[in-house]
Amino acid sequence: MKPAYLLLVIALLTGAALAQNPPTVTAQPNTVYVSAEGKFESAPDTALIQFNISAQEDSPKAAYDRAAQETEQVRQIMRTNGVDPKSAEIGFFSLQPVYDWKQPEKRRIIGYRVSNSVSLKLREFNKVGPIVQLLGAQEFNENVNLSYTLQDIDAAKLRAVEDAFQRARAEAATVAKAGGRALGELGYASVDTLEPIRPMYVPMTRSAMAGAAKPMAAPTEEFSPQKITVTARVSTVFALK
Repeated sequence: MKPAYLLLVIALLTGAALAQNPPTVTAQPNTVYVSAEGKFESAPDTALIQFNISAQEDSPKAAYDRAAQETEQVRQIMRTNGVDPKSAEIGFFSLQPVYDWKQPEKRRIIGYRVSNSVSLKLREFNKVGPIVQLLGAQEFNENVNLSYTLQDIDAAKLRAVEDAFQRARAEAATVAKAGGRALGELGYASVDTLEPIRPMYVPMTRSAMAGAAKPMAAPTEEFSPQKITVTARVSTVFALK
């Protein structure tokens, strides 16, 4: 004799866990609760180059003028490689006094420092290597970081959610069949997506490039950018027939 009702609760976790735990759901009689993870993998479509322009001089004007000259060098590097300087974005600009750290109690100013953070997005990957190499060779650049990303991340999230839901539905149908029941309508669903951490590459330092006997290939040359994986978790409650 079959029981008056059948309560099936299952939490199936697949793949790596997301940053947030799935919501707590109180399953009702004649329902099945399934939490599943899906993903969507895509090649990146955008390269992000981030670097700093810095200059230190005895006076604010001298520091500013030197930073302006260095910035013009950056513009020329972009023009040489067929990139419009207007496509670069400024993250911050600062002009600060530099104090004598050996005698901090006297607060003696020994100079002024201009810092400027710049980011450049490129879709033409063949331009990435030459630009990174030229930027890394400039003495005013403290660091040059290169990462790859997916510009249309929202579309990738939707694909990941779709994959997660299909997995959840298939698992729920399997449980229902094993219990001698049929899967009914969807009664509840929650979605949680996790954006990927951009893979970061740090190119060769200026000192290493200056010491090379002959021109060397860019550190990223001949390598393919790492694929972008977007993950989603869908928690569902289906009715049982």
